[in-house]
Amino acid sequence: MTAHASFPTPDGASAPARRDVLTRAAALATLTATASGCTSDPRSRPPVAAGPPAFRFRGPRQAGVTTPQQTAALVVAYDLAPAVRGAGGVRALREVFARWTRALADALDGELPPPTAVRATELDGVSARARLTATVGIGPRLPQLLCVPAPDGLRELPPFPGDRLDPAYGGGDLVLKLGADDPHVTRAAASALTRLAGDTLRPRWRQSGFLPPTPAGQTPRNPLGFKDGTENPTPEECERWVWSRDATFLVVRRIHLGVAEFARLATGRQEEIIGRHRASGAPLGHRHEHDDVDIFAKTPEGRYVIPLGSHVRAASPRLDAGARMLRRGYSYDAGPDDRGLLFLAFMRDPALFARVQHRMAATDELSRFTEHRGSAVAYVLPGALPGENLGARLLA
Repeated sequence: MTAHASFPTPDGASAPARRDVLTRAAALATLTATASGCTSDPRSRPPVAAGPPAFRFRGPRQAGVTTPQQTAALVVAYDLAPAVRGAGGVRALREVFARWTRALADALDGELPPPTAVRATELDGVSARARLTATVGIGPRLPQLLCVPAPDGLRELPPFPGDRLDPAYGGGDLVLKLGADDPHVTRAAASALTRLAGDTLRPRWRQSGFLPPTPAGQTPRNPLGFKDGTENPTPEECERWVWSRDATFLVVRRIHLGVAEFARLATGRQEEIIGRHRASGAPLGHRHEHDDVDIFAKTPEGRYVIPLGSHVRAASPRLDAGARMLRRGYSYDAGPDDRGLLFLAFMRDPALFARVQHRMAATDELSRFTEHRGSAVAYVLPGALPGENLGARLLA
């Protein structure tokens, strides 16, 4: 799968009215009706949720955060065009959000569009069970450019030891995270929403990710061959650690993995670095994948069962007073020399990610095989309630 591609230049927002109507109609025709829902236990969530699709766009919270993980993801970052500033910029972004809201509510909820728009229910040749979600967040620079109050906690991430960040994969005034069970759906939706943005937003970077084929009910494996995403917060823990009222924060990291170097290690050494058994995914010293990771447990000889330099120890919520982030890991493959993870994490305070990342840089032996090459942080807006457009409260 190609990890990066150039984005088409969006149509002009100042085009004649007839062209604008046609642009909106074409964009609507590429969105798909899909489904929504949550599972009761994210720790054992299969990569594809069972049951009829029911993802919806409207609601107090945006879909694509705590909803079941889809198998394909696409993150697209935009910058505001240079002329989009201040009060005029607020009006321009309101119009973009209004177009996106109408398109997504029509496609996902079956909401009747305005008379000038064309209603569409599915993509050509793609099942309506593709389960599209579109999750929108704003970057740290946007409130300053538009002279609107910034949400508490929205700021750039600090630099971390070992980072080799490429501007071609980082930053952005607006971040759009798309999920589906077919990468064609995410790409088509991204193109449609980009066209609807007109000249207000300029694509900055994009990154796709995928889950490898995985038997139903099992945790997918990352390019290193280990199960990824075993331990995530429960719905109750999400209310405490992920959501802040109806908003949250998204951290995106593009992480290159030294797959060939890691593969040369003996399986036992790989397991010591990760802190889990490769075959079962169980924590070292245990038999089952979802057994508790007790970082304080010791052997009769006094050694820690979970090695001091292991990845699961460095990432343990026990070192952060129980605070958790909801992690969504996707593989990317840009050729034999660049394979890795599109790492997405949702949390109520990005300071948690900073603490964990500093700790991993200092103690995690897996850091020898990872290189963070892309980074972004965004405040995920509350959802659009009936009769309301996305971003209405931010841009009031």
